Order: sequence, then C-alpha cells, then structure tokens
Amino acid sequence: MTGSAEAYERYRAPEFRRLLAAARRSLERNGGEIKGSIGLTNPTTAERNAIIGITGTYRSADVRRITVPLSALEQSVRNVTAMSLRDVLERIGPELRFRADERTALDQARQTIRAEGEASPLHAEHSWYRQWLAGLASDGTITGLINKKDTHFFSQAVRVLEHLYNQPSDAPPIMLPALADATTGDTKALNPGRGSLPTLVLRALAMARGIPLESGAEARRELWDAFDVIVDDLASRVLVLNLPAAGQGLGQWLTDAARYGTPFHVTLHQLITLPITVDLPTVYVCENPAVLRRAAGELGAGSPPLICAEGRPSTAFHRLARLIVEAGGTLRYHGDFDWPGIDMTNQLRARYQAEPWRMTAADYLGGVRADSDHAQLSGKRQDTCWEPELAEAMERENRAVYEEAVTDILLADWSYESQGRSSEA
Repeated sequence: MTGSAEAYERYRAPEFRRLLAAARRSLERNGGEIKGSIGLTNPTTAERNAIIGITGTYRSADVRRITVPLSALEQSVRNVTAMSLRDVLERIGPELRFRADERTALDQARQTIRAEGEASPLHAEHSWYRQWLAGLASDGTITGLINKKDTHFFSQAVRVLEHLYNQPSDAPPIMLPALADATTGDTKALNPGRGSLPTLVLRALAMARGIPLESGAEARRELWDAFDVIVDDLASRVLVLNLPAAGQGLGQWLTDAARYGTPFHVTLHQLITLPITVDLPTVYVCENPAVLRRAAGELGAGSPPLICAEGRPSTAFHRLARLIVEAGGTLRYHGDFDWPGIDMTNQLRARYQAEPWRMTAADYLGGVRADSDHAQLSGKRQDTCWEPELAEAMERENRAVYEEAVTDILLADWSYESQGRSSEA
C-alpha cells in the first residue's frame, strides 16, 4: 500500500487532525523546513496511539503533553506513503502558505503600487493626490487590492484622475461611459458596483474638493458633476427664470417662458443638443429655489434674469453659466450666509468672476437682527476676500442666515430694478 492514494488518506483520520495542523503551522512559519518539534496537549487515546506508532516510543495514558520531532513525523509519513510531509499536507489541503515569503511578496507589491502612484504627474502637482495615495497605503486599501488580485483597479484610477486633470479648462463635459471607455476600455467600468474602481476615483475627487465622500446615488452624481463628468445628462439640470436666449428649440422655449415669467428647468441634454446663446449684461444667481419661486410668483415677467444653483451647482448650471459669461454677461450671486454658502461664492468668483450681491457684513448682520432663531455655523471657516469684515462678523456672531430669510430684501431690489427698466422703456 506504500505510496498509493489510499496510503495518505489515512492521515485524514481524526487522530491525525491536530498533529498535522501543528505540523502545517510549523512548516508555514519556517518556510517549509523540517525542523524543531510539535506537540499535543491532553491527547486522546487515539492520538496517543498514533504518535506511539510514528515515534516507536511508548507514552503512558496519563501523559498531559506529547512532543514529536518534526523529522520523525516526516520520516513516518515517507515510510507509509512514499511522499513528503509537505506533499501529504497539500494533498489533504489547502496549500501551505509561507508567511515570510508572503510578507516579502506583499511588501514588494505595495512598493510597486506606491511607485506607480508616485510616478504620476499628479503626485508632484497636487497635495490632495499625495494625501489620497498615502491614505490608500495606511488604511489597508492597497493591501486589500493586492490580496484580491485587483491592483489593476489602482492603475485605472490613476489614469482616470490624470485624464480629468489633463483636460483644458474650456473642455466640454464628458459622459461617464465615455470617460470609462477612454481610460479603461470598458464603458461600464466606473458604474457603481463594478469593483473598487469607482470608489477609488470618487474618494480621490472628494479629497480634491476637500469634502467627505458621501454614500448614495445623488452624492455620487454631484461629485462627478463637480468635475464636469455627466452621470445622466437628463438628471443634470438648472432652474432659470426670465432668461431669453437665441437658438432653435431651447432658445425659443426660454424666450417664450421669459415672456410669461414662467420658471423653466433646462437639462444638460438640452444644452448639449440644442445650443443657445445668451446675450444679457447681468444675470442674477440664487442658491435656493424658493427664492426663484417667489420671484416668479411676485414679480413674474418683471423679474430680472435669474438662475438657481439649487444647493450645489450641477454640470448643467456650469455649462449655462459659462455661456453667459463668455458672451460678456456678468453673474451676480447671492447665497446662504453659512460657510458652505461662502465657499460656493468663492468658487463662482474664481470660476466666472461672479460678483457677490447683497453679501456684505451689513447684509449679514441685518439678517441676524431680523430673526434671532438662527442655526449655529458649522464647517470650515471661509475667507470673504471681497469684504473681509463679513467673515469676521460671521465668526463673531456664529449664526447662519439662510437665503430664504432675506428673500424680501432681494425681491425689493429686483422690484426696484424692474421699475427702473419700465421707466426707461
């Protein structure tokens, strides 16, 4: 029976289970070398008899621990099966894992990935990228990718980020499937649930924006939108009021809506497929749709041109804003007096040279005095370069003034402006 398949099957018996488990641990710890001894504590009668058979040495029934030289077990196994102890252990399964070799291979794989990440031009140009790379290394993400044999997702993530940051500032928005195809060859690679790639990229983009990575489809869409990546060109839209435009289809619809003072939702799909030009000297921008709704209800066709960011500007918003500014128009922005609202003001100033409107320290303090029931400010303090006193007042008062609370003042200004236009006409 020596060397036959039936011979090594005997080592599957219960009396060998703990002994071979100890042998496996020793071999894995020592890189497969047969050295040292293994032992069993409180052996059963069957285990004691098996070890007596292996060593040829009698052990009394009251023995508490039996030690077996690994070389003796190796020789016994060879005598019975004509196979090495390692071969028998791997036949029984699973394959041996040599910890030291695995650690070395893992360290080398980590170094390879870090080197690949550091070779990207983004590493020298952007602190957020360096922070992203360091985070992946420190929190076990890179190790997880290696263990799952998913390191190609990291390479693809770097390519996606490079593609986004190598785009010229005036590049048109890109559809998510087109971005995925251009960087991975798979149009669905950046869809949720397609491995680790979408999360890796979105984690980096959130870091670049200085915001936490939130869960949920809406948060993902808004984050992609912030980088002019279109998840759904029908879902991305911007709310407008009294914004006449030139152009067939959409331009005609906007002009007709303005004639009646009717709010109009413009989708990104419409802006792409039905090009328009907007020739207006001034367009007001508000943050909250409730403000636009009141302007439509109380001023109607007399309201000045108005577009709404609806909390966070969408890709459709940015595309329309760019059209207005490129045609020589000026955006005048009003938003919430809280730190996210100030951050949005700064972003619109930097991107479109938008003018803060009714966003002074006096306006803020007037809002605080008008209503004592205000939420406390939260989030990171933002600078108000157009009027440093505003940030100082906000920090001192530590109260948020939301746009809806000062809508009466905004409408009064717009009404006065409307009367001025009427008298000129």
